[in-house]
Amino acid sequence: MTTFGSAQSAGYDRRATRLLGSLYRRIAADIDTAATQGATVLDIGTGPGKLLSTLATRRPDLGLHGIDLSPHMIEIAHRNLDGHPAELTVADVSDLPHPDATIDLALSSLSMHEWPDLAAATRELLRILRPGGTLAIYDFRFARTAAIQQALRTYFGTVDTENVRLPWHPVAVITRYRATA
Repeated sequence: MTTFGSAQSAGYDRRATRLLGSLYRRIAADIDTAATQGATVLDIGTGPGKLLSTLATRRPDLGLHGIDLSPHMIEIAHRNLDGHPAELTVADVSDLPHPDATIDLALSSLSMHEWPDLAAATRELLRILRPGGTLAIYDFRFARTAAIQQALRTYFGTVDTENVRLPWHPVAVITRYRATA
């Protein structure tokens, strides 16, 4: 898995602002439907915190948490979430800093293709989700698709997939993987 330095993190923050707003709004709309009142939500690979900021604005009732490998990204996320309560932590998806069965909804946008050990990460996600909790992964449609589906099915059983087309792109370039603990 890669971590971003200070300059890379700042560049990603600028690109995410310009290019990924429609994806974050789509994910936030999906979370509106999936998350119950007061749900605890974990954003894995939160990067500059743009998705958490969108969620905080739309759903102030949610308990928001974000992790990223890069301390620089977490620093930027703190700035982007100014005024919104969210717990941000430098952590790896294969070793999450959350007790068993404490997260209602775990999500990731555009990071799963970077996870070096999909089995360990998926096992860890199942561990932290409450029974009946939701996993929602949004990633590039053609990135490690077979390996991602295999890892998710091994630990979660049934996995629903949906191709997501962003308004600015002529074809669906994102796939949403959804499973229940």
